[in-house]
Amino acid sequence: MPAKAAPKKNLSALKRARQAEKRNVRNKAIRTCVKTIINKVNSAVTANNKEEANKALIEAVRTLNMAAARDVIHRNTASRKISRLTRKVNALSGAGAA
Repeated sequence: MPAKAAPKKNLSALKRARQAEKRNVRNKAIRTCVKTIINKVNSAVTANNKEEANKALIEAVRTLNMAAARDVIHRNTASRKISRLTRKVNALSGAGAA
């Protein structure tokens, strides 16, 4: 008697798996980029480099907003990270916003 044939795969489940793989790769790249930009801001703040910190902050805000818009990170998470980075840069430049 021949072995039992493998059960058929659900076509929608197969498509879902393909989509999940693509999204996982894209989201991982965006999250990595966000971390790199945040580290760039922090290192500029640590080095007391005001100009570099401001440039990196602008880039970080853009990157975080893009990640939130694409639902890679939650919008409140992006907002919180932007707020903390901005406070660090403002404290560096001496313009302490109350």
